[in-house]
Amino acid sequence: MPLDQTSTLLTRFGDRLYLTDAGLETSLIFLDSIDLPHFASFPLLRTMDGRQALERYFNGFLDEAAALDLGFVLDTVTWRASHGWGARMGLTAEDIDGANREAVALAKALRADRAGDIVINGVIGPHGDAYAPDEVLTPAEAEAYHQRQISVLAEAGAEMISAMTISSTGEAIGIANAARKAGVPVVLSFTVETDGRLMGGGSLAEAITATDDATAGYPVWYGINCAHPDHFASELAGDLISRIGSVRANASRKSHAELDESTELDAGDPTELAQDYQRLKQLVPGLRVLGGCCGTDLRHVAAIGRRFSHRH
Repeated sequence: MPLDQTSTLLTRFGDRLYLTDAGLETSLIFLDSIDLPHFASFPLLRTMDGRQALERYFNGFLDEAAALDLGFVLDTVTWRASHGWGARMGLTAEDIDGANREAVALAKALRADRAGDIVINGVIGPHGDAYAPDEVLTPAEAEAYHQRQISVLAEAGAEMISAMTISSTGEAIGIANAARKAGVPVVLSFTVETDGRLMGGGSLAEAITATDDATAGYPVWYGINCAHPDHFASELAGDLISRIGSVRANASRKSHAELDESTELDAGDPTELAQDYQRLKQLVPGLRVLGGCCGTDLRHVAAIGRRFSHRH
């Protein structure tokens, strides 16, 4: 039963801290000079050079987590591997199914023969551009849109699903319902604007409460990603604290609109970002998974990990 799987996943995480990776797409584009059409990384699975680039990227984080004796949440490269984005790239639904399966297979291969707890995390993203959506989905529409990808990822061996950069409550509810039908635990990670509120103006607390109410609290926990800690730290208070389990922040304090227009990477300061995470952990003691988003790379996650590892 799904609830049993959720309970098992929570027991597996326990009180231990896990790292995850950073800004995959921005790292590939700005640091490795790799073109990613539609900001999608899954097409790299088609070529040997692309796979090797992905392996190099993830192995750096896996090595760092092992050195710090921290667990690791290993993402699939499927943030934009849904049928809607696939259609924009001229791909069939079957092509996208295959890409999702191959992404899970890559994660399994990266995990093979490594010590430590490594959780394979099936990543999904919003149906459109999270920061300038052409439409806001209802829960039913979102469930229908995301069901196929979530089911394929779960059947391929993803141990949990994480929905990243979600900007509307309706889509969050639909994703949670789709995950329940697929029998897989789900984490919902919202993105916020510089004022700490969702794109539509609602607060994090309102979005989480509404999603929990509509889904009987099905999400394992909620996360925040693609925003600088300065943008959301003041929102972390009250009952909200007990439901936040992961943070993947930007290194940059720029707004989403400013980042979209940037032609250079704003990597911020890894040490300063790690200090911000230390303050976030004090605000939210139940944080389980820490990583990065746009503009961050291995330097940032390593600095964060060193703040919390007994080996440092």
